[in-house]
Parts: sequence; C-alpha cells; structure tokens
Amino acid sequence: MIIAAAQFTARPCDVEANAARMAGFVTEAGEQGASLVVFGELAVTGYELEAVAADPGRLTLGPDDPRLAPVREACRAAGVAAVVNCPGIGLTISSYVYGPDGALLAHYDKQHVTGTELAAGFVPGAQDGRFVLDGVRFGLAICYDAHFPDLAERAAADKCAVLLASSLYGQRGAAERMTVFPALAADNGLFTLLANHAGPAGPYEACGLSGVWGPDGTVLAELGAGEGLVRAELPLP
Repeated sequence: MIIAAAQFTARPCDVEANAARMAGFVTEAGEQGASLVVFGELAVTGYELEAVAADPGRLTLGPDDPRLAPVREACRAAGVAAVVNCPGIGLTISSYVYGPDGALLAHYDKQHVTGTELAAGFVPGAQDGRFVLDGVRFGLAICYDAHFPDLAERAAADKCAVLLASSLYGQRGAAERMTVFPALAADNGLFTLLANHAGPAGPYEACGLSGVWGPDGTVLAELGAGEGLVRAELPLP
C-alpha cells in the first residue's frame, strides 16, 4: 500500500481555492499509485483561528459541505481515500476521511486542542478516530494530539497499523517534529505519517518536512520546506 502526504500553502479563508488544490493533490496521488492522501491541519481554511471563530457560519464545514465536493469527486475519479482537515461545525478541528468512492469513512475531532485554540473558542473532541482501508486499520491524530503518547498507544492496542497526523509545525517546531514522530512510530510499532503546511499558515511560517516513518522509527520518505506530495510504500496488504 502506498500512502501520501500533501503539503501546500493554504489561501487564508478561501475554502473553494483550497479545496481545488486538494482535489488536484488527490488526482496526483492516484497517478502515483497512492491509496490514501493526508492533508495538514485546517488545510481547508488555513490556520486562521480568529477569522474562523468570528465567522463560523461561513468558515466551518460538515463532511457533506458542497464546497468539499471537488475533493470527494476527485477521490471517486482517482480511487483514492483522503484525510481532509477543516474547522468543523461547533468549532471543532476535524478530520473527515473520504473513501475511494467519495463516501465518508470516518470523522475525528482533535482531542488535545492547544491553549491558543481554546482561547479562540475551539472545543476538544472526545473520541478516537479509526477507519479501515483495504484491510488496513488506521488511527487519526491532529497536531498537538501527537504529543500525548497515550493516543498512539491506544491506536496500537486497537490493532491499528498506521497513525496519520494532520498538523501544523512552524519553524520553531522543526526540531520537535524530528523527535516526536520517530518516537511515536518506534514506541508503538506503528507506521506514522505527518502532513504539514508549507509557507505562511496563520501567524506561523510552516516548516514543511511532511514525512512517513516506519515502525522502527526510521524515515521512509520526507519532503523539504516547499509544496509537494511525499509518498511511501508500506509492506501492508
């Protein structure tokens, strides 16, 4: 199975433009043989906490929102699943997993929201995220979730083979990212994927460096700081 992370610079609060970019990455992932592509935290709107909280009627989305139709349609056309992260209804930070038929496979709300996110009005989720694709069980994480080892431990105990993290790491987080994800992989025997942003992201300058780690913590594939798609072939059914 080939899995991929898509890394790009989201246009602030421009849902339609970002969804179109994401649809393009889904198509590209399919052309490269990937079964699944994962996007960064709040990739649909950009990491624009205050703007989203000020206008939730326009900038929060449910999984069936028509503005995400290009992504769902790209999944169907390419036969590729996608993990799409956006502000959810009720001010959650949510990952919607669309299957290769474009239907919703899973919905996960970030459990460990940061102090900044709480101050902006975002609320934490309460349930772990899981889905099965091509016989492989996946766990979901969103950025700060990855800093709580029990989330990955539960995924491993629940027979997940892969942990997928939609994240935003700025330049200061580059070194942190280099330690957190290899450790999550090695400590839990999980393939682990990070999908980050590239360039400006809200108040941050994202460091990029999306990648995939093996269950022994070794890097299987990674990007630099710019936009692009990184993929890795996993020895899974």
